[in-house]
Amino acid sequence: MRVDDYFNKNNLSPNANRTMVVKSIVMISAYLIPLAALIIFNPPFSIALLLWVLMGVAMAGIGMSVMHDALHGAYTSNKRLNFMIGSVINMIGGSIFNWKLQHNILHHTYTNVYEMDDDIDEKLILRFTEHSSPKKVHKYQWWYAFMFYGITTLYWVVAKDFVQYYKYKNNGVNNQSPAKNRVVLFKLILLKLIYFGFFIAMPLFAGIPALQLVAGFLLMHFVCGLILTITFQLAHTVEGTTHPLPNEKGVIEQDWAIHQMESTVNFAPHNKLLNWYVGGLNFQVEHHLFPRISHVHYPAIAPIVKATAEEFGVPYLCNPTIGGAILSHVRLLKQLGYTPDLNEAMG
Repeated sequence: MRVDDYFNKNNLSPNANRTMVVKSIVMISAYLIPLAALIIFNPPFSIALLLWVLMGVAMAGIGMSVMHDALHGAYTSNKRLNFMIGSVINMIGGSIFNWKLQHNILHHTYTNVYEMDDDIDEKLILRFTEHSSPKKVHKYQWWYAFMFYGITTLYWVVAKDFVQYYKYKNNGVNNQSPAKNRVVLFKLILLKLIYFGFFIAMPLFAGIPALQLVAGFLLMHFVCGLILTITFQLAHTVEGTTHPLPNEKGVIEQDWAIHQMESTVNFAPHNKLLNWYVGGLNFQVEHHLFPRISHVHYPAIAPIVKATAEEFGVPYLCNPTIGGAILSHVRLLKQLGYTPDLNEAMG
């Protein structure tokens, strides 16, 4: 394989390097130090809000750049160490168990497959695929979607993990024994209590006014949710991607690798700052083909993947700029919100 040859010829590990370790320290520090400053110094409200914004940016960065690599087994070759590093998801209010089922198994195996990939399931009044049921309100989703994106991580820490726990247990995605699932549920509740203890109870005990604390906490999650959701939407929910349905036997009639290429899009690949911050998720094609390779290597292997795709006539989708990718996402939201019969009925 050409990508393997790249690592062998250059005597490189496909796992994290020094740059990745430094970035991990920066992201985690930018998340925890502002929290400590809030608790110790109780700064004026305006300064406090800036600290909460910084925490939101860092929270998203941890999810994209640190946790993501580790829980894919890409940070290091040591499985236990990957789990330990991936446990930073607990710091941002999530669950390793649910995340691996939803992301590693469902999303990466059934990318953009309706009713299999949770990422494109209908979300209240949001429609991300032509296979879900259209509603009149979808006509306006292209402008209200971003407000909903901002509440995704708040929903995650409050309810989503519990919804997923019961959903995956009932539909068989989680096939553990009842005894093991009771342990999973106990850990989930305990970790949520610890998370809210650090971010709500401890600041309140330190004297931060309740209204200011709630405002800051919500702002942090809005910033984080907006960044995370937009980043993932630009990789799959833009013009040109496919949303295949399985045949009568429940099989996707396409080679897995080609399916990934047709349902996944890179964006702004030459934006070095963006690549550093979003953990290589702008190189989503490379990530879906090689999820166990650390994202720090994606810019180097991208030309290999692109050349190979062109050689075999396989699509290699890419939006050159982040602005262009966002516009493409908005245009797709408009398309999915327009259904002639419903919109004509609305006048």
